Amino acid sequence: MPDRTTPSAPRWTAIGAARTRRPCTLVVCRGCCCGNPAKYPGYDHAWQLERLQAAAASSGGRLAVRVTDCLGPCDQANVMALLPSDKGRRRGGRAMWVGWSMGDDATDEILRWAEAGGPGIAPAPAALELQSIETPGERTRRRRTRR
Repeated sequence: MPDRTTPSAPRWTAIGAARTRRPCTLVVCRGCCCGNPAKYPGYDHAWQLERLQAAAASSGGRLAVRVTDCLGPCDQANVMALLPSDKGRRRGGRAMWVGWSMGDDATDEILRWAEAGGPGIAPAPAALELQSIETPGERTRRRRTRR
């Protein structure tokens, strides 16, 4: 039986997400409109996703990519959300949703920002600031306050 009179170990245990380091994360919408070749022909959606996943695989754990169904703002497809790492969040970084994220230029800007640390670590590129969109929750709140 351990000696409980000597406080040699901390009295708390990290569980769940607190136990791991969360990297900067790209959440890529591939729902009804985003990534849909019927809606956006002439753009290689699969190649974009492969490129993002390859960047995450070669990042040494500093970048993660998650694919989700529909994020919501279908009129601004393709949509991605760039979530800050745990370090970025501690520095005040917040998720940025990026719309119209098709094409090499948009993909390059997203990857450069993510590789530089993303929200809270590095400033967002001007091009992505212009492509920043409201989340569905922000849209709803804005509409409610107009009434």
